[in-house]
Amino acid sequence: MKILAVEFSSERRSVAVVENGRVLAEVSEMGGRSAIALVERALAASKVEREEIECIAVGVGPGSYAGIRGAISVAQGWQLAREIKLLAVSSVECVAAQARQEKVFGRVAVIVDAQREELYLAIYDVSENGCAVVEPLRIVPAAEVTALAANGTPVIGPDSTAQSNPALVFPQAAVLGQIASTRTDFIGGEKLEPIYLREVSFKKMTPVAAR
Repeated sequence: MKILAVEFSSERRSVAVVENGRVLAEVSEMGGRSAIALVERALAASKVEREEIECIAVGVGPGSYAGIRGAISVAQGWQLAREIKLLAVSSVECVAAQARQEKVFGRVAVIVDAQREELYLAIYDVSENGCAVVEPLRIVPAAEVTALAANGTPVIGPDSTAQSNPALVFPQAAVLGQIASTRTDFIGGEKLEPIYLREVSFKKMTPVAAR
């Protein structure tokens, strides 16, 4: 199956074409360019036509809400035009899989900025056989992550200090596509949503009195 993987959850945006787990092409850049432009570059680099894409996998974060929404819009529009399959893939799962590829084994903390001096945190047990969730994704105070790092737990992700190894910082569309190649939990476009753990809250405005 030919998969178009779109990962826009961080400032490093990437698109890849993957066939049966084999990466045919990946293109990326730091911010800016539209999803469509990167998609066209990835298709051209892989020599795959639009009509050959059978599935679109979207990195649904957590991360940049605007970036993820842009990627979701591409997938939803594509499914409306052509009957293709869609998959939602956690961007933190993607980073954990990258740690496995880089042979960073053991307990690993994946983090993403959640604003308000808090971080999204998920802890994985990474081994040659795969990545097992030890602690599922949650929002924690930044101090909790600082303590984990002080105790020797590798902390990786787009908002970590792992700058010496970019593969462990930004989620990559190529890895996202490889994860998608192993999955069959396809969904409709209307069910594609960013991962957002905070409860939505709003304050209702007092109606303006009629004059």
